[in-house]
Amino acid sequence: MNKLITAMNKVLSLFCISLSSVLVLSVSWQVFSRYVLNSPSTFTDEVSRFLFIWVGLMGAAYTMGQKRHLAIDLLPMKLEKSPLKLNNLNIIINLFSVSFAFIIMIYGGGNLMLKTLATGQVSPALGIEMGLVYAAIPLSGLFMVVYIIRDLLELVSQRQNLAS
Repeated sequence: MNKLITAMNKVLSLFCISLSSVLVLSVSWQVFSRYVLNSPSTFTDEVSRFLFIWVGLMGAAYTMGQKRHLAIDLLPMKLEKSPLKLNNLNIIINLFSVSFAFIIMIYGGGNLMLKTLATGQVSPALGIEMGLVYAAIPLSGLFMVVYIIRDLLELVSQRQNLAS
C-alpha cells in the first residue's frame, strides 16, 4: 500500500505542477494577446477554464492525501485528552468522507462523464469532448478513496493499540 501511495503522491504532484504551469502560460498568453496585440486568443479562455477544473480537483485529491485539507477542528481539539474517542471520531469522519467520494464523485461524476460522452457534447473553441473534462471528477474521487482507505487502515490499527 505504501508503494501505491508514494507513486500516487509523485504522479499527482507532478501532474498538478504541470497543469498549473500550463494554466499560467495560458492566462499570460490571453492577457498578452488581448492587451498588447489587441487580438484576443480564441482558445485560451477555454483551456484555462478546463485546466483550472483539473488543477482544483487533482489538487484536492493530493491535498487530502497529504492530510492538509481545510478542516474545522473544534471537536477534535476537545477530544485530544481522550485518544480513543479522538480516534473513533476520525474513523467516523473518514467513513463519511469515503462515502462522499465514492457516491458523489466516483458514481455521480462517472455517470455525468459517461452521459456527456454518450451525447457527444464538445467544447466550442477546442472541440474536445466535454466528458473528458468531466473525467476529473471520478478520477479525483478515486484518488481520494485510496487515500481515505489508507487513513482508515491506520486509524483502525491505532484503535487496536489504544484499546489494549
